[in-house]
Order: sequence, then structure tokens, then C-alpha cells
Amino acid sequence: MSADIKRTVEELVQPYLDEHGFELVDVQYVKEGSNRFLRVCVDKEGGIDIDDCGRISEYLSEKLDEKDPIPNAYFLEVSSPGAERPLKKPQDYEKAIGKNVYVTTYEPVDGGKEFEGTLLSFDGEQLVVSAGKKEQTIPLSKVAGARLAVVF
Repeated sequence: MSADIKRTVEELVQPYLDEHGFELVDVQYVKEGSNRFLRVCVDKEGGIDIDDCGRISEYLSEKLDEKDPIPNAYFLEVSSPGAERPLKKPQDYEKAIGKNVYVTTYEPVDGGKEFEGTLLSFDGEQLVVSAGKKEQTIPLSKVAGARLAVVF
């Protein structure tokens, strides 16, 4: 059911995002405690602000009220991905080349399951991360999660 809700929300919000130059980063429908949350993460070149989030939230709320795809009560949250933006789609990895990333895998790759360093390349199937003097090739099929990583 969660996948259907995610797909429906993506279909409802995408036209607005396309028209106003936003990018859909992620949609999550989760239960935390006794509450349910519909989280929509968006971005645009130069970043988004609270007014952008408010306008997107109003638009999406109206569309969700019309279609009513979620049977339970929920909280709608529209936000930016922040500095440690998740990498979900191939284009996210492509945009992150040359940036610091943090990657976890489902199973060990060369004995490790966590990798942090500069993303050197991504060919659609594998990513290469440079951590110090070592380069690590990680199959995309083994990636459990990936995000940009802020270096302090």
C-alpha cells in the first residue's frame, strides 16, 4: 500500500514541481508511533526556502483532498533535502560526482559496509568512491543507502 501511495503522490505533485522548476527528491509514507507522516522532499537549483515548501504543501494538500488516496489520518511534511541530501536516483549520483558521499551496503564489499569519501565516478551500475589513497568500486545493486556527506 505504501508504494501505491508514494506513486500517487509523485503523480499528483510532479506537474507543479515541473512547472515551477523544482525537483522531487523523495516521497515517504511512514508510521512513527501512533502517527503517520507523508514526507515530500523537494529541491531546486540554489536551494528552496520555507515559502517554497509552503506553496508546494498547499498545492499538494489540495490535490490529496481531491483524490483522497490515503485512508488514514496523516501529517504532510514538505521539506528540502538539506546538506546531507540522499542519493536515490541515477541523476543524484551523477550530480554528486566530485562531492563527498557516505555509502552503506547491504552486504560487505571488500570487507566493508560503510564508505565515505569523494565520489569519483558513476556509470549507472557502479560507483567509485575515493577514501584517502584507496578507491573503492561499489555495485549500485549492493547500495543500501547513500547521501552527500558534510566534511567538517
